[in-house]
Amino acid sequence: MIQSKADETIITDKDRELAEKCLQCPVCNHARKKQRGIIFWFVKKLESGICPAGKAYEKVYHRKAHEPIPEE
Repeated sequence: MIQSKADETIITDKDRELAEKCLQCPVCNHARKKQRGIIFWFVKKLESGICPAGKAYEKVYHRKAHEPIPEE
């Protein structure tokens, strides 16, 4: 387990597993890539309230499931 310095939240292995599921989710991937439309709206409204994978994604990566992945 790793403790985040930003908010002192412990990130567990289960959080990492769920965040990985969010990364592989076709609905969330569509929302991250397109940034518009009904699927984007759906993910934006439900990601951290209902979906455990969306909650874990936010906890692990410190960004919402609908936000685009920054290019490096």
